[in-house]
Amino acid sequence: MDTDLIAASVRASSPEIIVIIGACAALMLSLWPHQDQQKYLTWLSLITILLASAQTLQLSPRPVNIVETTYSGMFVVDAFATYFKMLLYLGTALTILMSGKFLQTEEAVKGEYYVLLLFALAGTMIMVSGADLLIIYIGLELQALSIYVLTGFLKTRGRSVEAALKYVILGAFSSGILLYGLSLIYGLTGSTQLGVLNSALATADLSEPMLILATVFLLVGLLFKIGAVPFHMWVPDIYEGAPTPITAYLSVASKTAAFAVLLRVFMGSLIGLEPLWSSGLAAIAVATMALGSLVALVQDNIKRLLAYSSISHVGFLLLGIIAGTTSGMSAILLYLLIYTFMTLGLFAIVILLHRDVRAGEPLTLFSGLAQSHAGLAFMAMIFLFSLAGIPPTGGFFAKFYVLVALIDAGHVTLAVIAVLLSAVAAWFYLRLIMLIYIQPAEPTTGSTAAPATGPTGHARAAILLSAPMRLVLLFSFSGTVLSGIFPAWFLAMARQASLSGLGN
Repeated sequence: MDTDLIAASVRASSPEIIVIIGACAALMLSLWPHQDQQKYLTWLSLITILLASAQTLQLSPRPVNIVETTYSGMFVVDAFATYFKMLLYLGTALTILMSGKFLQTEEAVKGEYYVLLLFALAGTMIMVSGADLLIIYIGLELQALSIYVLTGFLKTRGRSVEAALKYVILGAFSSGILLYGLSLIYGLTGSTQLGVLNSALATADLSEPMLILATVFLLVGLLFKIGAVPFHMWVPDIYEGAPTPITAYLSVASKTAAFAVLLRVFMGSLIGLEPLWSSGLAAIAVATMALGSLVALVQDNIKRLLAYSSISHVGFLLLGIIAGTTSGMSAILLYLLIYTFMTLGLFAIVILLHRDVRAGEPLTLFSGLAQSHAGLAFMAMIFLFSLAGIPPTGGFFAKFYVLVALIDAGHVTLAVIAVLLSAVAAWFYLRLIMLIYIQPAEPTTGSTAAPATGPTGHARAAILLSAPMRLVLLFSFSGTVLSGIFPAWFLAMARQASLSGLGN
């Protein structure tokens, strides 16, 4: 056996190896009873992510158009994978930072929480570096199994357990569909490697029924993972039932990895089959934006509202794939980065205002926030403006570059529809801002003084505003604002990664 080949393979996958070793170390540490166990697990997880990110940057090819493959062409190291891995590190690290106080509040401090988050991170990293459908599937299942458990982590809470059960059933169903599509592709081409598929399908007969069926099954399996209509039915219930930090993780990291796979497969290997999926994907994108925007208008739970908001943003992201150009891919990469900042920031504020999982998360949590916490109110307003796509926040430029890519590709009608639906979506974000600045604060339960068992409402926000939460808010707010002030710099970074990913 070639030792040099083994060494090269280990080196290429060293970030994944670091994360898996860190997860195993966290598992061992979780067995050690100590009053500061949670603090040690937090530091161990963050150090693991920091080491993996440093190794990822070191392995990043220079110049960026170089693509290194290993494990017999099944694993790839390129600027595209590096970009997505850094996004995943950011989302996971911020999730870990915002989890500490939440777990303490819910009396659910357990070491396996951090272990599962690291294994989920490892799975998503394998997905974005996968150059073979089987490797991608393995990474997807590692991530999914970890998230199933994390969704039901509050096992004494009925809605958390219910959400986990729904997620397991529907997730297994979608995985079966994806695996069946994968098997059909293998039967038609004799390979599951993305590079081989590109050449094998270049001269394929697009009217072949089995080829159409394979493309549909692959697309459906991946669209379920991102929560696109009509495969969105799991999103609101899982978002509402899962612990809020895990809801935030699902909203950004899980979605980021799934879009990385979509881009590699459908804008790379299956680009020759574009006539088979482009029209259907355009209809799905419009339906996703419409349903997400309209149903969010009538929500009275903040996590369900953000679930439908997430669905709406998925529809907008799909428009970048429909554009079918490097500009469209660059816009998607930029959008995912900005979406990570603004979504995690808003979820951090939801956690700060969190009372008790039994009480839910009504929209009235935001009532009168400006009177009690002016700084948090201002940050929440910026995050909401950005989600609505209002300038000069980063969210405006995220949507703007997608629209530019659509128009340049000749899809003017789709661009107009997207603008109109964005205007509809802006209403429920503005509704929250009205609650923050106009609606008076809800009275606290009981007497005017905080009860001995713990304060409610905005009084709790002051207690939960710990150093880790301040760090999460600082990163999220800075990213949201700076991407609006210097959008060209962020776009250039995304464009370099997209050029590398497709080898254009």
